[in-house]
Amino acid sequence: MDVAVAGSHGFIGSALVADLVARGHGVRRLVRRGTGSGNGSGPGGTGSRGTASSDDGALRANTTNGTSPATDPPGVRQVLWDPRTGELDPAALEGTDAVVNLAGAGVGDHRWTAAYRQKLLGSRTTTTSLLARTIARLDSPPVLVNASGTGAYGNRGDEVLTEASARGEDYLAHLVKAWENATAPAADAGARVVWLRSGIVLGPSGGALGRLLPLLRLGVGGPLGSGRQWWSWITLVDEVAAIRHVVAADVRGPVNAVAPEPTTNRELTRALAEALHRPAALTVPRFALRIAVGQLAADLVASQRVVPAVLSRTGFAWTHAAPEEAARWVAATG
Repeated sequence: MDVAVAGSHGFIGSALVADLVARGHGVRRLVRRGTGSGNGSGPGGTGSRGTASSDDGALRANTTNGTSPATDPPGVRQVLWDPRTGELDPAALEGTDAVVNLAGAGVGDHRWTAAYRQKLLGSRTTTTSLLARTIARLDSPPVLVNASGTGAYGNRGDEVLTEASARGEDYLAHLVKAWENATAPAADAGARVVWLRSGIVLGPSGGALGRLLPLLRLGVGGPLGSGRQWWSWITLVDEVAAIRHVVAADVRGPVNAVAPEPTTNRELTRALAEALHRPAALTVPRFALRIAVGQLAADLVASQRVVPAVLSRTGFAWTHAAPEEAARWVAATG
């Protein structure tokens, strides 16, 4: 299998590339001329459910089209593109089986000023639109797996949410809608398009636990807000496996990339603390979250009880299906 990956140097993208290479697949990294690799973490990176994007695809200035820097293993080659100028040679995607788009500015990287909101939107729709238009020009279009997020559903309390559930009405829901709509040129041309609506992606470093884990290890972490809000989560191992799964499975449209057991923020925090042999008695009040992270606080205390109906129906097998399993894996590998 030959897979092109945009956003390949971030939290999810790096793990995906390593996994594909280990399995003997070819990888084409879509990268930009720049001064360093992008590392925005997206909701999978900070706890937000707005998107699972990983980075903006920037790479070192000495990258040339079709070659790989010394840090890349055999089987990986670089393809230059520039979404801002619309630069992407269709030949660069010719012969690929799938294009996985994880590119986008991190939802939790900065406060949501008007300028940063525009960056969040533009970094997603511009890259996705260019990929979709380019795929549409190919004689044999590959599947497009486009990162998305459970933020599509908004704050829904205890309601059980599947891929058939209505969209939400808050900021992140509208952001996700615009992002998913940008894939339309590929779908209109007959390509199979998957919107991978990822929940909170858990890993031993980076991801949703990048800020929480150090506090839990010190015994000073705890639930956010009331702690009663539902958090639908997935481990990094299963996130990568889910991407491989939807490339191979005959699915299209929204796919919830979450574990089969959503849990509350309080329960997930307790499971992590127990795996780390630390207490988690301190609660972070909502007003403190607001001071610390601004409008992102509303997303951290939002309740989304999302279940993976499509993954379950198509036979996906989770490595970490329960929060206790995920917590033990995070503690053991961190």
